[in-house]
Amino acid sequence: MARIMVFSPHPDDGVIGCGGSIINHVKKGDDVTIVYMTSGDAGSLRVSKKALGRIREEEAKNAGRILGVKELVFLRNPDGYLEYKKDNFVNIISLIRRKKPNLVYIPHKDESHRDHTKTFELASDAVERAGCLWFQECNGKPWKVDSVLCYEVWTPLRDVTYVEDITETIDRKLAAIIEHKSQIQNHRYDEAAKSLNKYRGIMMGKGGYSECFQILKTNRVKKKKQQRSTKKKRPASHLPRLSSYGILEYFSVVERH
Repeated sequence: MARIMVFSPHPDDGVIGCGGSIINHVKKGDDVTIVYMTSGDAGSLRVSKKALGRIREEEAKNAGRILGVKELVFLRNPDGYLEYKKDNFVNIISLIRRKKPNLVYIPHKDESHRDHTKTFELASDAVERAGCLWFQECNGKPWKVDSVLCYEVWTPLRDVTYVEDITETIDRKLAAIIEHKSQIQNHRYDEAAKSLNKYRGIMMGKGGYSECFQILKTNRVKKKKQQRSTKKKRPASHLPRLSSYGILEYFSVVERH
């Protein structure tokens, strides 16, 4: 059983970017935690922030039940004003040390939404600092995360290094997105996610539906690259599969880095 942690800038981002993969993890018996950086309380012109924050947290809980995720963490940073600051680091590092995730999902660094890029900066730095002996103000013993995968929401990834087949879980993923009713009234994020996942499935040669990711960190890839450095390069079709976390394919992009 692997321990998985997903950092979601707003209540609907994690399910849009990696909801199918989350379901795949749950089906395998993995322990999944979703961390919401904000409660998305600025996502409406008709509802007050206080009321909307409560609504969106309830929507996240409903979506979590569909995904099969039991632990949801709401950090309640101000929507649209997520900051790279000490308090956020302490909270995130302490959370990582307590839950000890093997694999972490975060938005990729080139997302067009400010809260998404700040989530990338905060979470990626916290992952590294969580494994250090320093930062005694954070709770728990140092913990080193094995792998970090970056997902796409607002801005499609340019360089894809991992693909996950979600053909069998796409319907549940879409059902979870639809639970965010306050948001899909104006933007059909379920239809956008379905179209992107279909496109990814076709273009990555898998058919069906797929979610794409960019490797930010993985100790496993480093070990494989070190082994290959003294050997003749093999064609992409023979690259090793990293199945521990449900990853389908190890792309030639990694080979070129």
